[in-house]
Amino acid sequence: MKSSHSPGVLTAAFDEPNLIVDAGLVPLVRLAERVGLPGLAGKRLRIDGAGNSGGANPAAKVMTLVAAMCAGADSIDDTGRLRHGAMGRLFGGVRAPSTLGTFLRSFTHGHNRQLHAVHRDFLARLAAATPLLPGLDRVAFVDVDPTHRRVYGRAKQGAEVGRFKGVRTLHPILATLSTPMARPVIAAVRLRRGKAADARGAGPFTAEALAAARQAGAGGSVVVRADSRFYNADVVAACRRARAHFSLTVRMNPHVAAAISSIGEDAWTPIRYPEAFVDPDTGELVSDAEVAETTYTAFTGRKKAEQATARLIVRRVRRLNAETAAGQGELFTAWRYHPVFTDSPFEMLQAEIHHRRHATIEQVIADGKGSALAHLPSGNFQANNAWLTLWAIAHNLLRAAGALAGTFHARATTATLRAHLVHVPARLARSARRLTLHLPRRWPWQHAFAGLFTVAHAPPA
Repeated sequence: MKSSHSPGVLTAAFDEPNLIVDAGLVPLVRLAERVGLPGLAGKRLRIDGAGNSGGANPAAKVMTLVAAMCAGADSIDDTGRLRHGAMGRLFGGVRAPSTLGTFLRSFTHGHNRQLHAVHRDFLARLAAATPLLPGLDRVAFVDVDPTHRRVYGRAKQGAEVGRFKGVRTLHPILATLSTPMARPVIAAVRLRRGKAADARGAGPFTAEALAAARQAGAGGSVVVRADSRFYNADVVAACRRARAHFSLTVRMNPHVAAAISSIGEDAWTPIRYPEAFVDPDTGELVSDAEVAETTYTAFTGRKKAEQATARLIVRRVRRLNAETAAGQGELFTAWRYHPVFTDSPFEMLQAEIHHRRHATIEQVIADGKGSALAHLPSGNFQANNAWLTLWAIAHNLLRAAGALAGTFHARATTATLRAHLVHVPARLARSARRLTLHLPRRWPWQHAFAGLFTVAHAPPA
């Protein structure tokens, strides 16, 4: 590609009142309205009152923030992109960035609990109104994982130097909901201090994620997947109270090593993974392994009622370096062992493969860090907590839009959804009482956009 003109004949002027750069927000906002997001925000959020002047009309402010995040806003100032060109003729009630900042700083812990309820209700309505989670009534997976988000500025509440030396972070935790046929959506999110332990509050958080999954329509088998940071009695108890299954990675310890040593050599079954994965111990790509299982009782140091007996499914991978790892003895001279504690309803090999797919939550975290979670923009902790929940709402709305747009976009990343379906330039024209969006000719994804636009603007059933 090269320029088709000389520099001297081209000028630029910001003077066109009928253009917009994010025409995809038209069907997205309409979809959110059809599903009832403004009504949920107006009903659930009660922020106005003494000392909370920024809490008036929460529905308009929530819709403005969610729309801006769908368009890629990663700071409060970025919400100003909704106030350009002809946007004012397409959308009413768009709030200024300064107003939105005041609104976010009005949040307390109680107000964030109200916003969490909006998020759960909106997810349930999206799942009922769109093909967001096909197969949810049969099998569903809830994945739990924490992440750290680097922040700057000494005045940012809750930011601390924790796991990463010299780096100040905040410490979100999230749970996703997915099916074997659908990409994950966000079932629950929380913001925590930078030094908070990974598993802090894991039991109640898991219970809330499972409640959100059931509310969204998960009526069949539900499996909670997590890494070894969430291998604890509280998480297992939360799963059993909710009649859900668990699949948790286990750190190696003498009790686990003894259980593995009791497995006979003829019990190991070869397995070949259709997609190679990275071994967490060595960074090597692994496609061949062996799997076996035994029965194991966990948390034996706790009360009898808190102990749990279930399956210990073990994957072993042959070492490239035959030297014995320190402290692991002769049992571990030729293999690396990766145990999973689970009461999964699936047979052994299937349960093992399903557990490895816990890594899908990393894509959701990456999507967030590439968009609204590039920063946690406020100095106020509860404002950032609200920002995190609003990102979860925007993420789920984008995933629903992708599901309506077609098979490819149902599995695309949110960055791709924004590039193909949201960042579509358009010129607005009026004829009598009718508005027409004139979109680019030969837009590569025009059929997907048209499908989303048609469904979002169809008359209510």
